[in-house]
Amino acid sequence: MNQPMVGFGTVRHIRLRPVVNAFAYSTFFLMLPMRTLHAKPGAAGALAHNRAGLVSFHDSDHGDGRANSLQWIDEMLAQHGVHDANGEAWLHCYPRVLGYAFKPVSFWYCHTAQGALRAIVVEVNNTFGERHCYVLDEPAWGRELQATKAFHVSPFCRVEGTYRFRFFLNLESRRTLARIDHDTDEGPLLRTSVGGVLKPATKRVLYEALWRHPVMTLAVIARIHWQALRLWLARVPFVPHPGHP
Repeated sequence: MNQPMVGFGTVRHIRLRPVVNAFAYSTFFLMLPMRTLHAKPGAAGALAHNRAGLVSFHDSDHGDGRANSLQWIDEMLAQHGVHDANGEAWLHCYPRVLGYAFKPVSFWYCHTAQGALRAIVVEVNNTFGERHCYVLDEPAWGRELQATKAFHVSPFCRVEGTYRFRFFLNLESRRTLARIDHDTDEGPLLRTSVGGVLKPATKRVLYEALWRHPVMTLAVIARIHWQALRLWLARVPFVPHPGHP
């Protein structure tokens, strides 16, 4: 069932110290079979692919900005010694809404030609216009994976500690969930997740997504800054930008 999907679900976040700050927002996102989209003309169906649309996806919003982000992801994997992830690459990401995109985090689920999950690339963007990727080799659905934090995301979190990831994707039941926990030497700091129920990206479903979240991208930016203001008012220590790794 290699067709573009729209996920309707929830983003959850909780900060555990030095103050507790928790929130949950409803959202929608895309789940895209990237190799199918580039191999078969018209495979995007009702979703605007690399063209203008109310809800659209543009390859140039990912990786190094080229017109075919698959070329970038294959090069990224090869640099990390992964040469057999030539099956489907499912991309969980936010779309452009009304032409505007901000994608705090995207997940590339890269499979072998036989359909086995081979690698996951976690593509992170911050509000400073910077991007960093964590390549997770030999993953498995539901199994915990780890990576050392190496990228400045929030001015209220230092670049230190470890990320713990767990991913769930079932295309038959059409459900997905990505969990990212951040721990430091002092213990657990952040618990985050995004997931939901997937529907085929028909014209009706895309209109439903736009109706339910007409300014989603702007809302993501506004919520990031609102939560930052709450932390600042709570006198959580401010962390200056340390420079891109």
